[in-house]
Amino acid sequence: MKPLSIGAKIWLAIGTAALAFVVSGGFLIAFLYEKLYVDEQLGQFMEEGSALVSFYEKEGLSEELDERVEWANERSRAQFLLTDDPMELASGAPFAADEDAQLITFEERQSLLDGETVVIRREHPRFQQELLGIALPLISENKLEGAIFISMPLAVVYEAFVDIQWALYAAVLFAAFFVVISGKRMTKHIVEPLREMKASAKEMENGHFSKRVAIGKSHDELAELAHSFNELAKSLEQVDRERNAFLANVAHELRTPLSYMIGYAEGIQEGVIERNKGMAVIEKEAKRLDRLVNDLLDLAQLEGSDYRLDKEALPFAELAREAVAAFAWQAEQKHIQLELELDEDSIIDADWDRMQQVLTNLLANAIAYSPPFTTVTVRITSSNGWAEMVVEDEGAGIPVADLSSVQKRFYRVKKGRSRQNGGTGLGLAIVQEIVAKHGGDFQLVSQEGKGTKAIIRIKEVDVGAFKEGEQR
Repeated sequence: MKPLSIGAKIWLAIGTAALAFVVSGGFLIAFLYEKLYVDEQLGQFMEEGSALVSFYEKEGLSEELDERVEWANERSRAQFLLTDDPMELASGAPFAADEDAQLITFEERQSLLDGETVVIRREHPRFQQELLGIALPLISENKLEGAIFISMPLAVVYEAFVDIQWALYAAVLFAAFFVVISGKRMTKHIVEPLREMKASAKEMENGHFSKRVAIGKSHDELAELAHSFNELAKSLEQVDRERNAFLANVAHELRTPLSYMIGYAEGIQEGVIERNKGMAVIEKEAKRLDRLVNDLLDLAQLEGSDYRLDKEALPFAELAREAVAAFAWQAEQKHIQLELELDEDSIIDADWDRMQQVLTNLLANAIAYSPPFTTVTVRITSSNGWAEMVVEDEGAGIPVADLSSVQKRFYRVKKGRSRQNGGTGLGLAIVQEIVAKHGGDFQLVSQEGKGTKAIIRIKEVDVGAFKEGEQR
C-alpha cells in the first residue's frame, strides 16, 4: 500500500476536524434545544402550575380557581386543564373519547395520588403528535381532590427554536468552511516549501547544488528550515567548487614535475641534454613530487575524523629549539638571523612529530620569504593557561586581499611564482589542520613591507603536576 503524502495526511486531519466540528455542532444544537427550550418550557409550566396549586391551597376548588385556569388558557399557548376527577385523565379526557386511550399511565396516576408532580412527554393518544406537559396534584387532607394538567405540543415549542436553529446550523457550516479554507492555505504553506526542498534534494543528489528554496516573509519553523536548507545547499556548492578546484590544482601540481621529468628523460635519450644535468633536474622534480604526495597524504589523514594524535606533555621551548636548529644552516646561507625568546616553563599536551611539522612549515615559509640580512624570531609566552608561539619575519608581508586565503590548499600570493622556488602550497593548510586537531588556534597577522606573524595558541598542561610526575 502506497504511504500517504504529507499533503494527504494534512487534508485527512482537516477533514476529520471539520467533520468532528459539524457533528459536535449538531449535538450542541440538540443540547441547546433540549436545555434552553424544552427544559425552560417545563420550568415555566411548573411555575404557572405551582401558582395555581398555591391558590387552590388557599381557596380550594372554587369558581375563582376556574376563572384563573381560563385566564391562563387565554394568555398562554399551553392548554390548562382543571379537573376534580383524576379519572378523567386516566381515560384521556378531554382529548380523547376512547376509553382505552390514556393520557397518563396508571403508574403516573399513582404518583399523583402520592402527591407527586408528573412530567409527561409522549405522543398524544389522539392527535399523533408529541406532547409535553405536567400534571400537578391538588391534595386536601391527604386526599387527592383533583389535578391541574398543563400541556403543549412539542411542535409549538420547536417553532420558537427554528429561527435560532438555522442560525446555529449556518454558523457551524460557516465554521467548517472556514476550517477547510484555512486548512487549504495552511497545507499550501507547509507542503509547497517541502515539495521545493524535495525537488532541490533530488537536484543535489544528482550533483547540482545551485537550486534554492524560496523563503516567505514569515519567520516560523518552515522558514527557518528553508533557510537552513539553502545554507546547506550553499555549503555543498562551495565544497563542490573547492573539490573541483582542489582536483584541478592536484592535477596541475602533479603534471608540472612529471612534465619536467618526462621532458628531461626524453632529452637525455635523444642526446640533446647532458646526462648529469638532466638527471639532476629529474631527481629534483622527483623529490618535489614526493613532497607533494606526502603533503597530500598528510592533509587527507588530518582531515579524517578518525585520525588520532599521539599526545604527551611536551616542553614547548625544547620543541621550538630543536626545530630552529634544523634550519640554522639554511638561514645562514641567506644571512638570516634566527632569534629565540622562549618561556622555558611552558608545557603543552601535544603530538611531538605533528608540532615539529607545524614549526618546520612556519620556519620554512618565514626563511623562504625573508630577504637577506633580516631576522626571524620565534617567541613563546604563557598567559592564563595558554601557550602562544609567534614566528615573526621581516619579509615582504602578505597583501590584505590575500591574507584570508593563504591558508587554503595550493594558494599562492604570487600566482606567477616559480614552483622551483615555492613550496607545495599545502604547508599552511597542514598547519591549520594540526593546530585544530590540538584544540588550538592559528592565525596570520601581516603588513606589506614589514613582515608576517604566524601565531599559534595551544592549551598548556599544569606545570606543577608535570614536574611532580617527572620527579616520580
